[in-house]
Amino acid sequence: MMFSGGRSKLLSTASRRGLATLKKLPAVSPVSQSESSTGFVAHAIDTVAQTLSTQDSVAVNASGSVVHGTYGDLGNAADAIPLEYLALLRFAAQGAAGVRAIASGSSKGTVLVYGASQASGMAATQLASAQGHAVVAVVSGDHAGNTLLMESVKGLIDAPGTAVPEVYALSKKNFADLVQAIATGTEESSSASSAEMLEEFKANLMDYSYLSQFQPGAPPIDKAALDALFTPEQYQAFRNKFWDQTSRVISGDESHFFSPPHIVKSMVDMPDKTTPTKTGAFPYSFGGGSPYGIAPMAGGAVAGAILVVTPVLEAAAKAVDAAKTLRQKGEALSFLTDAERTAFGAACSVVAVAQKQGAPVVTIGGSLPGLTSVEPSKEDVDQALAAMDIQEDGSTSSIILSDLSGCDFFMEICRPQSQ
Repeated sequence: MMFSGGRSKLLSTASRRGLATLKKLPAVSPVSQSESSTGFVAHAIDTVAQTLSTQDSVAVNASGSVVHGTYGDLGNAADAIPLEYLALLRFAAQGAAGVRAIASGSSKGTVLVYGASQASGMAATQLASAQGHAVVAVVSGDHAGNTLLMESVKGLIDAPGTAVPEVYALSKKNFADLVQAIATGTEESSSASSAEMLEEFKANLMDYSYLSQFQPGAPPIDKAALDALFTPEQYQAFRNKFWDQTSRVISGDESHFFSPPHIVKSMVDMPDKTTPTKTGAFPYSFGGGSPYGIAPMAGGAVAGAILVVTPVLEAAAKAVDAAKTLRQKGEALSFLTDAERTAFGAACSVVAVAQKQGAPVVTIGGSLPGLTSVEPSKEDVDQALAAMDIQEDGSTSSIILSDLSGCDFFMEICRPQSQ
């Protein structure tokens, strides 16, 4: 079993090379023979060491209890969670620990996550979003080129949060502007009233109705009469006439004469009778009588940043930290691979934005020079189990999190052939 990130991980996409490597993996049991006597065992795969992970394994013992390779007996909390899914518990707990470390207070803010497509980063992204924080997620380079995965990570985040590829965060100015826009609410478009929409329509009508590319052209329209008689209710009725015309076009009815300027002229001369319409939102339907657009949503001040320590980022950070002088650091950067240089630059952008706001920066899944690393506590493990719990409808929604969001992962399961 493999995941999309970290040292011990599940790959989100299969490959012939990966499957060939999988066949060579030695059989490793992280629990004693008595604990796994039932034969129900699941392992994650450490794709760096190319071996079964002893930390990320889970088994059912003879008494029916679920035993994790790192956390031991999980008790009743794991009863409704598949073994394959529980192999990712350590990553989910790391994500919970990261969110707790930077956003433990009651106030909501903007949380930055580097490595959002890694297992622990994906957990941190979902848990922070579920707790009401606006998440700005950065997808690391090993997955940033996967369009489907990028959109999937965005889909895990509630508005006004978003996800961007690593190369976007490489530009410190662009990334800082994005975070600022989401934190202050200036990223979203503002609402417009029905009166504003009507005024814009009237201006466009008077400016362009004289055009005669299409016969029979446009009739003369008196602006004073238009302003006095063409009300928002009449504009709503005018918009509704396009629905009927759409039906005619679909059915192939070409006998009906349809000219929008002539329709407006006739409605000014003899206004249509309008009936009160129901209030509320109607999907896929535009209404000129109601405000439209997205109300500005402010994510709040930057609460902190969570960095997932990937092998590429770890190698780059250690190489630069080992250099003592500024010249040596420049030389170290020049000798990094493109992937390492991009990862290091993007992570530095995330750290810079958080530190400029006086917000904490923590790492999960490893340590980086100069930054604080956090390890999961028992409370973090319990929160991760609650988020991973499978509900009756098959979702991972958790009432403990007071939200409809749980903790989902992209998994590929490899089962051994029966002997």
